[in-house]
Amino acid sequence: MTRGWFVTGTDTGVGKTVVSCAIARGCLERGIDVGVMKPSETGVSEAGPLDAIALRDAADCGDALELICPQAFAMPAAPTVAASAEGRSVEAGAIRTAWATLAGRHEAMVVEGAGGLLVPIWDGATMADLAAELGLPLVVVARAALGTINHTLLTLEAIERRGLDLAGVVISHATGVLSDADEANLGALRQALGRCLIGELQPLPEGGRATAESVGLPRLLAAGDEPARR
Repeated sequence: MTRGWFVTGTDTGVGKTVVSCAIARGCLERGIDVGVMKPSETGVSEAGPLDAIALRDAADCGDALELICPQAFAMPAAPTVAASAEGRSVEAGAIRTAWATLAGRHEAMVVEGAGGLLVPIWDGATMADLAAELGLPLVVVARAALGTINHTLLTLEAIERRGLDLAGVVISHATGVLSDADEANLGALRQALGRCLIGELQPLPEGGRATAESVGLPRLLAAGDEPARR
């Protein structure tokens, strides 16, 4: 079984790419040959799949962009919706072939999903199904703002119900500095998560990079395949 992690979120725009890149860079700095993948990216312009490009740069892996992101669509929507808007469907076979190539090439893999855990990746399958098929434990990126308790605990409940492995939760301050009310709310989430909370990503300056420590990579590497427990 390939070593690595599937990075998902409680929502879109929560910082999955920032966290995924920090994990990949941290692995590289520790001498781990790491590959990266964004199986399906939407909202892609003429500049290309920017999340996948960021992942490739972070891992410095030299893999072809078509392998890292085998499915790309213009509409910023769920992959199946974005594909349908172009009169296409998401090609599960292309994703599986790219995964097999990359996983066979690298010691570890970091795979970034799109949106949240139950977003459809192709007809009849969600990001959760893909994570299960790839055999990767989940790193959940949780938004720090209001609503995060419900979104995060529902995501963890879905993971448990499906029998998936949870590697841990990273809280991301993607919306910037919190209000006093939001900070108090976040404190309740930290307490509820207990040992599942492996990292907290504070607001980054323009052009700043998250550290491997802030996204819990030491915990991920130390835990191996052992699921996180609250």
